[in-house]
Amino acid sequence: MARADKAVARLDAPKGLRTRVLRLGGDRDRFGRFTEAFARAMGTPWFLLGMTIFCIFWLAYNTWAPTSLQFDPRALNFTLLTLILSLQASYAAPMILLAQNRQDDRDRVQIEQDRQRAERNLADTEYLAREVVALRLAVKDMASKDFIRAELRSLLDELERDRDERSPGSGDDAATLRPEASRG
Repeated sequence: MARADKAVARLDAPKGLRTRVLRLGGDRDRFGRFTEAFARAMGTPWFLLGMTIFCIFWLAYNTWAPTSLQFDPRALNFTLLTLILSLQASYAAPMILLAQNRQDDRDRVQIEQDRQRAERNLADTEYLAREVVALRLAVKDMASKDFIRAELRSLLDELERDRDERSPGSGDDAATLRPEASRG
């Protein structure tokens, strides 16, 4: 890796290529987590309470302390405190925006996953609905017990008539078949 850096830093290369620039490459996620933690901490009541206590202490000390011990006198309108708070705000705003951008990216991914999950659920639901309809149609086509009994009775009656036509004197066979059919 050091060899590759030396190859880039040759004297015949333009100056812009020889300078090293701070790269966030692999640290981008770490910096993003830091900005989120920073934004999360600044949004707490404890941070606001701490900043309020800090400012009250600063103002009280620089107002009532002896003039020789004041480091940001009231006569100069607390210039140092103003600069510190401005510096904090100038760093806080971009860090909060970075944290919001990361959250937006996560939300976008979550919304896409939710949409895909909803599409799968809809497809599954439609499939199951088609299957239920197919089962209902299949059940309607199935013969019921009453239908089967009626068919068996009609077949039995038909068999009895055929026997009666063939042998008019043997009614005992039909009588023996009839009780078996009535049991079923």
